[in-house]
Amino acid sequence: MRTILFALTAALCLGTLPLAAQTTAPNAPDTAQVATPALSPLGQVIAQNADAIKKPSRQTIAPVIAAIGAAGPRAPIVLQAWADRALGVDATGAIVLLETTQDGYALTDPATGAVIGAAKTSEIKEIKPNSGVRGLIASALVEFQLQDPDPKLRQAALTSLARDGASEHLTPLRASIETEDDPALLAQKTRLERLLTIRFDPDPAERIAAIDGFGADLGLDLRGALNPLTVTTRKAFEGEPSGSIKSELRLGRGLTETEAYDLLVAQDLAPARLTRPALIAALEANIVEGTVGGVAVADLDTASARDTAYTALETSGLVPVAATDDEVSAATRAFRYAELYAEPDQEVAEAAERALTKIATKVGAMQAVDLSLDALSLASIYFLAAIGLAITFGVMGVINMAHGEFITMGAYTGYVIQLFVPDYTLAILIALPVAFAITFAAGVGMERLVIRHLYKRPLETLLATFGISIALQQLFKNIFGTQARPLTSPAWLDGALSFNDVVSISYIRIAIFILALLFLALFLFIMKRTRLGLEVRAVTQNPSMAASMGINPDRINMLTFGLGSGIAGVAGVAIGLFAKVTSELGSDYIVQSFMTVVVGGVGNIWGTLAGATLIGFLQKGIEFLNPSNTLAAQTYMIIFIIVFIQFRPRGIIALKGRAAGD
Repeated sequence: MRTILFALTAALCLGTLPLAAQTTAPNAPDTAQVATPALSPLGQVIAQNADAIKKPSRQTIAPVIAAIGAAGPRAPIVLQAWADRALGVDATGAIVLLETTQDGYALTDPATGAVIGAAKTSEIKEIKPNSGVRGLIASALVEFQLQDPDPKLRQAALTSLARDGASEHLTPLRASIETEDDPALLAQKTRLERLLTIRFDPDPAERIAAIDGFGADLGLDLRGALNPLTVTTRKAFEGEPSGSIKSELRLGRGLTETEAYDLLVAQDLAPARLTRPALIAALEANIVEGTVGGVAVADLDTASARDTAYTALETSGLVPVAATDDEVSAATRAFRYAELYAEPDQEVAEAAERALTKIATKVGAMQAVDLSLDALSLASIYFLAAIGLAITFGVMGVINMAHGEFITMGAYTGYVIQLFVPDYTLAILIALPVAFAITFAAGVGMERLVIRHLYKRPLETLLATFGISIALQQLFKNIFGTQARPLTSPAWLDGALSFNDVVSISYIRIAIFILALLFLALFLFIMKRTRLGLEVRAVTQNPSMAASMGINPDRINMLTFGLGSGIAGVAGVAIGLFAKVTSELGSDYIVQSFMTVVVGGVGNIWGTLAGATLIGFLQKGIEFLNPSNTLAAQTYMIIFIIVFIQFRPRGIIALKGRAAGD
C-alpha cells in the first residue's frame, strides 16, 4: 500500500513540473510556445523567423520579408520599424519594437502593439539591417505605400518602384491606379505601370501594347526599359536557326570567318584554332627520319602540306587536337549563324526595336533643336559683346583692342555692387545702369585722352588700345587679385527650361537672349528716333557734309565711343552671370567680337546681328561634329571666316559711307 501511495505522489509531483517551470520562467523561449495557435499570424511569422530577422542577409531574407508583408494589418509598421532600425532584442531574446525615451527605450510587442514595458539602452540589442536588406524592405513596403492616404508616401513608393521595380509590384500598382485621386500621381502611376508591363508582364500582347502606347516618347526611363529587349547575341546552329531571331548571318556578309569560328569555339562546337607558332613547334618536335606525319620535311613549304602533316600527327595522338586553316574553313561552312535577341519573345523584341527607331529619329530632331537653342544663346552673347565694338568701329573706324576690358569692367562692377546689395535681383538691376555709366565715362575719357589724337592712323590706334588693354588687365589684377570673383545670378535664374529629356536651355541664357533683343530695340530706337542717332548716321555716311550742316563730328565721335563702351559694360554684367569673372574675361570674347563685326558688316547693326548668328551657329555646329576638341573647332571656324571674307570682304551686310570707303 505504501508503495502504491508513493508512486501516485511521485507521478503527481512529476506532472506539475512543466507547469512550475512555466510559472517561474514565463519569458523563457520554448518551441511549443512559438508554435502556439494563440499567436497572431504576424506573431507566428516573427517567432518562427526570429533568428533570420536578428541577423538578416540579403541573399536569404527575401522570403521572410514577403511572409511578414502578408501577415496582417500591422505588417507595414513592423517592416518600416525594421528598415528604420527600430526593432531590437530584449533580455529574454524576444523581438520588440523600440521607441527612444530619455532613460532608454519603451518596448512594444510588434505583432499586437501592446506595451511591454521599458528597458535601458544596455539591455537592448538593436537590429541593424544593412543597405541591401533595407532595399528589400523598401520594395515590400511599396505595396502598402501605394495606397497610403499621405500623398508624400505614395510619391516615395513610386520613386522606389521606378528605381527598383519588380514583377510582383505590377498587381498592387494596377490596383492602386483605380483609387488614385491625385492627377499628378495618377499620371506617374499610369506611366510606371506601362514601364513595368514592358519589363515583367507575362503576356506578350500586353507588353507590345504598352510599347506601342508610348509612341516616340523621349523619356530616359522608357529607353531604359526598351534597350535590354533589343540586346542581341550571335549563335551558331548545326541546322535551321531557332529562337528569337533578329537576322541570319552569312559568311562574308556581316560575319567574318574568324568571328564565325570564334562562335564555334565558344559553344564547344569546334576545337581551338591552331596558331602558327604552335604549328611550327609541333612539326619540329615530331620530325622522324626526315618526315613529319608522313610528309617530307622538304615538302613543308606550303600551308596545305603543313596542315596535312599536323592532321596526321593528331590522328596518331602525338599532338593536341586543334583546327588548322583548312579545318577552320570547313567547320565554319558546316554551320549556320544568326543574331538572336536576348528577349525570348521575338515579337516583343521587334516592337521594342521599332519603338527605339522612332525614338532615335525624334531624338535626332530634338538634338537639332537643342543645338539651335545653344547656338542662338551663344549668338546673343556674341551680339552683346560685339554691338559696342560695331558702333565704335563702324562710325569711327577705330580698332579698339581694349573693348574686352570694358566688358571686364562691367562684370567687376556687378561683383562690387553685390558686395553691398545682398538682394541679387536688386543688385543686378542696379548693376546694369551703373556698369553702363562707368564704362561710358571710361570710354569717353579714353577717346578724349588717346583716340582723338590718332584718327586716320589705324596702326597707331591699334597699338595704343592694345597697350591700354594690357594696362587695364594689370589694374584689375592689382585691385581684385587673380582669383575668379563670383557674380551670382538671382535664384529665379537658376535651373533650366526643359521641354523634354533632350531639349533644354538655362534661364540665364534666356535672360541674356532677351537682354540682347532689348539692346537691339534700344539701339534701333536711338539711331532711328533720336537726334543723336540722326547725327551719328550723318557722320557715318559723310562726315564732311555733316560738319557743313552744323554737326560736330568730334563730339559725335566722343559720344559714339562712350556709347559703345557703355554697352560693353552692360554685356559684361550679363556675361559675368555664367562665366568666371577674372581680369582675362574680356580677352575671351574680343576675338569673337571682331569676327562678328567683320563678318556681319562693319558699322551695321543688322550686319552685327547676322554675324553673331552665323558665328554662333557655326561654332556650335563644328563643336557638335568634333566634340572632343574645342581648339580644333575654333581653328575650323577661323578658317571658314577667312574663306568667307575672300568672297565677301565687306561682310554679310555692307555699309555705305565713310566706313565702306575706309
